[in-house]
Amino acid sequence: MGKITKWTLRIFGLVALVAAILLIPTIWFKPWSIDHFYGRVFATFALRHPMMLSSMRLLEPMGMRFHNNDLDDMSVEFQKKEAVWLDKQLDILRSYDREGMNEEDGLSYDILDWFLSDQQEANRWMFYDYPVNQLFGIQNGLPDFMVSTHFLSDPRDVRDYIARVDQFGRAFDQVMAGLEIREEMGIVPPKFVIARVLEEVRGLIAPAPKDNVLYTHLAEKTAELEGLETAERDELLTELETGIEGTVYPAYRRLVEYFEHLDTVATTDDGVWKFPDGDQFYNSQLRHHTTTDLTSDQIHQIGLLEVDKLQSEMKAILEAEGYDVEDFGATMRALNAEERFLYPDTDEAREQILADYQTIIDEIDAGLEGIFDIRPEAGVRVERIPEFKQEGSAGAYYDSPPFDGSKPGTFYVNLRDVAEIPKYGMRTLAYHEAIPGHHFQIAIAQSLTGMPFFRRVIPFTAYTEGWALYTERVAAENGFQDDPFDRLGYLQGQIFRAVRLVVDTGIHAQRWTRDEAIEYMVANTGMPEGDVVAEIERYIVNPGQACAYMIGRLKILELRERAMNALGDRFSLPEFHNVVLTNGAMPLSLLDQQVNRWIEKKGGATERGRLG
Repeated sequence: MGKITKWTLRIFGLVALVAAILLIPTIWFKPWSIDHFYGRVFATFALRHPMMLSSMRLLEPMGMRFHNNDLDDMSVEFQKKEAVWLDKQLDILRSYDREGMNEEDGLSYDILDWFLSDQQEANRWMFYDYPVNQLFGIQNGLPDFMVSTHFLSDPRDVRDYIARVDQFGRAFDQVMAGLEIREEMGIVPPKFVIARVLEEVRGLIAPAPKDNVLYTHLAEKTAELEGLETAERDELLTELETGIEGTVYPAYRRLVEYFEHLDTVATTDDGVWKFPDGDQFYNSQLRHHTTTDLTSDQIHQIGLLEVDKLQSEMKAILEAEGYDVEDFGATMRALNAEERFLYPDTDEAREQILADYQTIIDEIDAGLEGIFDIRPEAGVRVERIPEFKQEGSAGAYYDSPPFDGSKPGTFYVNLRDVAEIPKYGMRTLAYHEAIPGHHFQIAIAQSLTGMPFFRRVIPFTAYTEGWALYTERVAAENGFQDDPFDRLGYLQGQIFRAVRLVVDTGIHAQRWTRDEAIEYMVANTGMPEGDVVAEIERYIVNPGQACAYMIGRLKILELRERAMNALGDRFSLPEFHNVVLTNGAMPLSLLDQQVNRWIEKKGGATERGRLG
């Protein structure tokens, strides 16, 4: 028995030594394996962002929920530490031998190298943004997170919910400290942004604490929650009410006070050209969002050409349907207002809009044979954007399913005004946000195996938005928009993104005023002026992002055309879609390389890309 114990101890000692040799570098230094490095980078980043962990729900199936009672650290100090850490990860990545890697490992390396390099450039402009604006920010982002993301399945989740709400004051103070630094640097939002934020924030704290969405949401979700006795529920709701009154509302009032001050120093200049080194910053934003080296002038010209091309096709359809197209914008606005294309302004009609969107999605999902041979496992549902945030939100957006499968992907629709939803534009929007657009791309990426986890979640705007816009074209090519007005809806969606190239670069590089940009967009899309104002104001606070959509779409179409020309009868549309979808998101330059590799493997000749 003594000998067995002795040898057992020796074996355990050897195992511990091997584990130490393998794990110590993986945890603290350069890992032996680059795959271990990939895992460490993602795990370290995720563990420092509890809100991201809650949204992904990777740990909950393993019984780990420690992160669900905490908000992210939003302090300037944390941002600076994160920047130093990212620089170090890039140095470690580049210490591995890229030349000795196989094709798949090399692609993982290249994607992460591009991403970390881009983050390094972004850190140079750390304070060149408006983290609180009319579209997004802590003022609506935190309540939306609590309502849409924080999971409520048992009493512990309820206590975690309250713990997070109690941290609103700390989070607001951290964000406002960053706003003060921006003010010192001259990074102050235009006056219209400040007015919109003040209106929103004052509205959020106008109701009594019990009528605040943070309270009403928890009250509704816990009404019949298993394991939560009535007395405990009442006690927890009282605690939440106290937190809203004593922590949340004072934080919002501090934000109001600061924005009232900002209004006294703000100007009406809209473009980032007004910042110190603003032109350099805008160029970096264009590269970040489009993942290309296209200049603002090149993007502007691409936009002008696409607008002319798309408008010509739209005019031809309108003329064929008996419309006068001398004033294109006025004709489209009149079309948008025709009663036959609108729903009644009632609650019942809003429910019907959601149901009709679901019908459109289900129809195309059943009709994609021969176009796709890969599908996401997760389903997609249609929901209304929460009413407390609908005024400042986009017309629609997509939210991906969590990794634990606890809910499907969600296509959110803004129902603030039914006049913003003409029926002939619904198909295109549904294809873009759900199937085969964002839902296909994101949910498929989440399910990929045989690659580092970061490739299942890493974001690249031009790829993701380019794909969604490309799929509108795929749907139109395959008979889902044969009605001439549905075709107009498709083309209006395309010209909307083409105009973005013109006005975004116009505002931030060519010093267009807000009014000049509004006038151009109204004239060339036919969108209602109220919608256009909201869009232009979005581009002002998020420079360069709107350029990613059309640049990404054009790149994917360029790659498809290249493959069709090179392969002829050997070209397969489902195979092409697999190449684009089954490697995760990536910069357009790397997508170009991936398609070229596929063409070469099938015996075709490749060429150099035009975009990216």
